[in-house]
Amino acid sequence: MLEARRTFLLDCARLAALGSAGAGFTGSAAAAGPSYPFSLGVASGSPLPNAVILWTRILPDPLNAASNPALALTVRWEVAEDEAFRMVVAKGGAVASPALAHSVHVDATGLRPDRPYWYRFMLGNAVSPVGRTRTAPAPDAMPSMLKLVVASCQHWEFGHYAAHRHIAAAAPDLVAFLGDYIYEWGPYQLRHPPRAIRSSESFTLAQYRARYAQYKSDPDLQSAHHAAPWIVTWDDHEVANDYAGDIDERLSKDFAARRAAAYQAFYEHMPLRLPAPKDGRFGSIRMYQRVDWGRLARFHVLDDRQYRSPLPCSKPGRGGSNVVPARACEALRDPSRTMLGGEQEAWLAQGLSSSRARWNILAQQTPMAQSSGVPVRFPGDGRFWTDGWDGYPLARRRLLDTLLKSGAGNPLVLAGDVHTFYASELRRDFSRPASKSNPVIAPEFCGTSITSSSRPQARTQENVERNPHMLYGRSDRRGYMLLEVTPQAAKARFMGLDDVRDARSGQTQLAAFSLDAGRPRVERA
Repeated sequence: MLEARRTFLLDCARLAALGSAGAGFTGSAAAAGPSYPFSLGVASGSPLPNAVILWTRILPDPLNAASNPALALTVRWEVAEDEAFRMVVAKGGAVASPALAHSVHVDATGLRPDRPYWYRFMLGNAVSPVGRTRTAPAPDAMPSMLKLVVASCQHWEFGHYAAHRHIAAAAPDLVAFLGDYIYEWGPYQLRHPPRAIRSSESFTLAQYRARYAQYKSDPDLQSAHHAAPWIVTWDDHEVANDYAGDIDERLSKDFAARRAAAYQAFYEHMPLRLPAPKDGRFGSIRMYQRVDWGRLARFHVLDDRQYRSPLPCSKPGRGGSNVVPARACEALRDPSRTMLGGEQEAWLAQGLSSSRARWNILAQQTPMAQSSGVPVRFPGDGRFWTDGWDGYPLARRRLLDTLLKSGAGNPLVLAGDVHTFYASELRRDFSRPASKSNPVIAPEFCGTSITSSSRPQARTQENVERNPHMLYGRSDRRGYMLLEVTPQAAKARFMGLDDVRDARSGQTQLAAFSLDAGRPRVERA
């Protein structure tokens, strides 16, 4: 019913403005006519002090890929210092090729640091919505504040994107999206005996493209992209549930082809500072990246899917996650197992040790804080879910040791994936309280989902009580995190929707936490 209602509302918006596809159109792309080429809106991302990536995809009907001709199109673009485009500072043309689903990635260069810009695309007489972006501060600048939104996990069928409407209204400097931008499958289908079966699952490039087009047709999601540049990484559902490296939960022999198709569709729909492969093959994409915000913050954007070792102790004949007693899973004690891969681990170590930033922010997928199903009284104890960092405890310890050894200023870990707000303190040995020999190495803030459902709050509260390094947990509300980072402190606000099923839902600040620079302890604000 929810999906049908969303489609109905989208169709009504289109029919209400059949004549609005001409020059000067600046609203949501969903409100344009059936031949309007910018139905998926525009986006920007990967900001540098002098450049930003601009994105769009030409597709008149977001629910029909055949609405585009099978030929290359030349799209014009402009960047201006004002929303009315009286002061255009950069412009050019770009080819929208059918080989890349008529997507466009423009590296708009020659811009000035630390200021807003407005951008748009044009095809024939049609003008795209106007997007607002901004450049990063100059390398030696110390900005007074960075307003950052952190979001993840937006299953289409599980709710409305009201959170994105609030994100746009917050006018952030930057949005960090930490994975599960799409889900590779549609709604659950119930079978008898009662159990949920995934349906409408994506396996081919055409199917993944269709899922992205469906998601990006949403006016509120478009508004959040139009409000600020994004930095993005992926998690599992951009490809397949609980996949690890080149292994999926089905142990499919053709998973490499499926993963390549999913990676290509991700590239085609994100404002990424990455060149398309010259051979047109997307078997792998280097997703990990750094984004510097002057000397205030360095973002270390991680990829914990593409290079990880197989998940430990999966069920017989299956890949994917499991919940296992630590003492019964020998693989958990294997020091060769990795979450990030050796090359990315070395890259992270170098980026931390060379950083001059006041804050070093790890933007990554899943919580690092240990989350045991039973109280942990000594190392090796507990029951753990294996798809997160708990399935890779020695790799986690290597990363935490790297943070300590690097001397990087004020490390702060961001996470998503589990559809729950958490505020935690990370230390090398979670079975012992914080002390001089077992200090808090970094705080961690985990955001809930935009729409994806979670477990009952009572179970989350039990989890917090079992794990003393977890200071807060809230799983019954959908939403996002809003961070305000200054040279002296950082403040995280957990923003929750009143009702994810209501497209016009309000929001409430559920909790807030503060950090003082030079002190990794989390304080309730």
